[in-house]
Amino acid sequence: MFAIFEGMNLWLALGLVLSVVFVLAYEFINGFHDTANAVATVIYTKAMPAHIAVVSSGIFNFFGVMFGGLGVAYAIVHLLPIDLLLGMDSRQGLVMIFSLLFSAIAWNLGTWYLGIPASSSHTLIGSILGVGGAYAWLVHKPLNEGINISKAIDIMLSLIVSPTVGFILAALLLFVMKKIWTGHKIHKTPEERLKVDGKKHPPFWARLTLVASAMGVSFVHGSNDGQKGIGLLMLVLICMAPAHFALNMSSSAYHLDRTQDAANRIAELYWRNQEQVKQVVDFSKEGKSSPELMEHCTAGDALPNIATLDNRLGKARTYADMSLEDRREVRRLLLCIDDTAKKVSKLPLPAKELSDLAIWRKDLIATAEYAPTWVIVSIALALGCGTMVGWRRIVHTVGEKIGSKGMTYSQGIAAQITAASAIGVASVTGMPVSTTHVLSSAVAGTMVANRSGLQTQTIKTILMAWILTLPLTMALSAGLFLAAHALFA
Repeated sequence: MFAIFEGMNLWLALGLVLSVVFVLAYEFINGFHDTANAVATVIYTKAMPAHIAVVSSGIFNFFGVMFGGLGVAYAIVHLLPIDLLLGMDSRQGLVMIFSLLFSAIAWNLGTWYLGIPASSSHTLIGSILGVGGAYAWLVHKPLNEGINISKAIDIMLSLIVSPTVGFILAALLLFVMKKIWTGHKIHKTPEERLKVDGKKHPPFWARLTLVASAMGVSFVHGSNDGQKGIGLLMLVLICMAPAHFALNMSSSAYHLDRTQDAANRIAELYWRNQEQVKQVVDFSKEGKSSPELMEHCTAGDALPNIATLDNRLGKARTYADMSLEDRREVRRLLLCIDDTAKKVSKLPLPAKELSDLAIWRKDLIATAEYAPTWVIVSIALALGCGTMVGWRRIVHTVGEKIGSKGMTYSQGIAAQITAASAIGVASVTGMPVSTTHVLSSAVAGTMVANRSGLQTQTIKTILMAWILTLPLTMALSAGLFLAAHALFA
């Protein structure tokens, strides 16, 4: 691990260490900022004692990170274009990383202190977009060379749609439950049940469902938000230590052969389906490898890119055999070829071809989209430990300030099952969503369906945070980046 610091001066090495510490601090804050949403319903429905709920949530968050995969992580990394990520020098990378981290941490701490359920996802994404846009402006390049606009649009749509889906599905689920179990105990609040039955705790099966769904929310929170932390840490490492992290240096000759084979099979697929694919790939370029280092990612150059990759991988048995510039170029090539393949996968090709293309894409980028075990474990620990402290402010808001009346057991079940399902689907499909907004909107949906009414001021505050988080964190991180660049240039 200490080989990372080879060739770095003292200040750059110190900057890298501090950057990693700041990422872990961000993830720790994310733990007590967001994960309170997972335990608010079980605490306020008396299904679990608060101290047991938060410890259990922390454990499930840890395992969510460990087993959540990397789809969401690299959605975060790819917000910054390949050329920007690998093209800047280490000093610029250091300034960029500290600017976005400071912006994300400051906003998260501020909204937590005020008890506002703001989105850590919006915060992180806004901070990344801000520094990317500022860098493009600083070097007089188009915005799309500082921000991966297509990826940003996909993520924005996910962040916008998911709370709406959470609101509607939770309301519908509660409506169905009320139709099936008319007048049942599960439709009482703990206070109402205490008056009737002398008990505050929910009925056994309802309590079991509340606990299971709360831990489900915690697990999928870890698998989604934890991946964002992994992506952020990999962003730091790729920017500041590309010699060691641009590609998976533990890849064997077998992995390189599989990568090379996948690229060549993709090229063969293009030729077999030339009529359909020609709208994306330029077949007039015959696929001759280029001796020059690649500078920009262009879909039309897919065949020459594949030929160049084949040439580069054919000269090395492991990535350690390559120079730093060759590793950077191979990463660019891999991700550019995959980006074109993604566009091709949306064309009307035979089902077998599309199925094969999906498999080859995974093989192609396996050595570029990875995370070392120590990265995953450290993020899991930071998120899990953060879950166990500082949760009360947000729990109080979600549990008491969204609805005008207390939360019934059935409302807690509907909100948690909806949130766990929506966030779980997002994690599997590699899309970042806001746990905070999905859960809060699900709770609001159950309140409307239950005709409990909403506390207008709280809803306004949450909506304002939802609207303002993205632009304000973009402005803050961009301003910090430009100020720091002017100071240290």
